[in-house]
Amino acid sequence: MQPELRIPAQTGELSVSQNRVLRNTYLMLSLTMIPTLIGAMIGMQLNFGIMRTNPIMSFLVIMAVFYGMVFAIEKNKDSGLGVALLLGFTFMMGLLLAPLLQVALGLRNGGQIIAMAAAGTGVAFFSMAAIATVTKRDFSSMGKFLMVGVIVVMIAVVANVFLQMPVLSLTISAVVVLLSTMLILYTLSGIIHGGETNYVSATLSLYISIYNIFSSLVQLLMAFTGDRD
Repeated sequence: MQPELRIPAQTGELSVSQNRVLRNTYLMLSLTMIPTLIGAMIGMQLNFGIMRTNPIMSFLVIMAVFYGMVFAIEKNKDSGLGVALLLGFTFMMGLLLAPLLQVALGLRNGGQIIAMAAAGTGVAFFSMAAIATVTKRDFSSMGKFLMVGVIVVMIAVVANVFLQMPVLSLTISAVVVLLSTMLILYTLSGIIHGGETNYVSATLSLYISIYNIFSSLVQLLMAFTGDRD
């Protein structure tokens, strides 16, 4: 009888732990939107002319800072420093989002485009959250496919920094939307099934996916519906 009594106890503890990680992840993800908005608002007041005149150098610097901060967050994910670094990271990402928003708001329907992109991002996130939560299916098998997809997209992004092909840029944006949406499902499924036990790492992954979906949708909507008259 003793082993039988232990099994439900362990299962209950695991369920409580998973729910705690999921709850903390959603809370932390909500908090990251605040420094992102602040960063974007500050960035809207800045002149990013140097980034536009030196796109290759700007890209290299941004990538170095981006991956440096991601590494630092993951390194300190079990401490308060990891949370502070995550919030600082989202502030920086807000600043980097500002040039795109400046271009969008330069269009007659720029505000509508941003609102549509935000709505589309919300639909993608909550749809994936519902699928992961309701179906209880384990989507960990998507890991290898998503990793290959991320590598291919990164190669394409680097190549287009030099090629500057509008068609390739739009194709990358479309693929990023699909890939990031699947990454949200993969991350949330990992939390629910116990594969991801750290809410800082989970929040970082979800935040990057949401950020990529939003920025890519803005670019796509500007290209296909932007009113420049």
